Amino acid sequence: MANLLYLVHRLPYPPNKGDKVRSYHVLKHLLAGHRVFLGTFVDDPDDQQHVPVLQALCADVCAVPLRPATAKLRSLTALAEGQPLTLNYYRSRQLDQWVRQTVRSQAIDAVIVFSSSMAQYIRHAEDLPVLVDLVDVDSAKWTEYARARRWPMSWLYAREGRRLLAYERRIAAAAHSTFLVTEKEAALFRTLAPECAPQVQALGNGVDAAFFAPDEARANPFDADELPLVFTGAMDYWPNVDAVEWFVAEVLPGLRQRWPRLRLHIVGRSPTPAVQALASEAVRVTGTVPDVRPWLQHATAVVAPLRLARGVQNKVLEAMAMARPVVCAGSCAEAIDASDGHDLLAADEPADYLRQLDRLLQSPAQAQALGEQGRRFMLQRYSWAARLAPLDRLLAQAVGAPVPPAVRWQESAA
Repeated sequence: MANLLYLVHRLPYPPNKGDKVRSYHVLKHLLAGHRVFLGTFVDDPDDQQHVPVLQALCADVCAVPLRPATAKLRSLTALAEGQPLTLNYYRSRQLDQWVRQTVRSQAIDAVIVFSSSMAQYIRHAEDLPVLVDLVDVDSAKWTEYARARRWPMSWLYAREGRRLLAYERRIAAAAHSTFLVTEKEAALFRTLAPECAPQVQALGNGVDAAFFAPDEARANPFDADELPLVFTGAMDYWPNVDAVEWFVAEVLPGLRQRWPRLRLHIVGRSPTPAVQALASEAVRVTGTVPDVRPWLQHATAVVAPLRLARGVQNKVLEAMAMARPVVCAGSCAEAIDASDGHDLLAADEPADYLRQLDRLLQSPAQAQALGEQGRRFMLQRYSWAARLAPLDRLLAQAVGAPVPPAVRWQESAA
């Protein structure tokens, strides 16, 4: 049993959005065999009530409240400092002091950093082995955002992409190992940071197929006379907002002409004004729901028309585990190595979505068979225990391996 310092940019409980699903299951996996000291932020006031759950599980928890509006203003100081905006967004004197004290007072064996933004706190632990979970290549994400926006945001996002890539390369060079959510993301980072290539590997996401499982007793939240399509996700996340706006504008009208009873349900927390404005006879925006499973289980189909998101999409894994037919962007299917037409249906252009969804709506039996095959695929390939097993080997190697030369992870963290 090792003493581990786990640094996560967002409270890893409850697992109700993409990054929290991964960080929660990594934490759960670590707790099965180790003592974990958790340092994190609480960026949603509703999550404060869940801190005691983690305190009961971990050796110690430092959960710092983070106000997004204040953090955004603080991040702008990075423009004068030549730093990525992301680092200043997650800068905290309180967390910095807690990390320093924890490293001094506890026999910490290794540090696991979840997302590059948390590596700034490792300046107090430069003699310890560090494992970095970048999840996705965030620098590439900002570069993509720049291409989709006009000046001045295009300039700001492009700058963030450049600065963050330089920082990602620094922390990966100093880490014992760096992992990303898919082999494609890992290969991309090896290309962008060739000096780090030997330490970079994939550590995939999984799905809790026992939790996300069909249940005949689960109530149907939809009207009896409708054909419900479902999109799930945090609806203040730009790639999700972009996806539903595009789908409603480019795909839904054509579907409704052929299937007037069809209705899109956008299910997820914190819908932005732009998402709320989509609500109509053809579109329902639910906001937060207590349990997403009824919405998935009783959907005619689940759609994930993501154009900007990277890596494995938990919304796709969960829908497939619920045995629902999924129509998603080709990149989403590729990220999980799913077979188009066998495990799910892939689409990219509006005509693709129209054709694939029309195919499912015309043949409920085919839709059911596709959903059942999707669940089999999840059970065979995507259990969390199987996906996170390499983490045990990486930790064992890190604790017994020489520590790489120290670097200055961040000029200051306070």
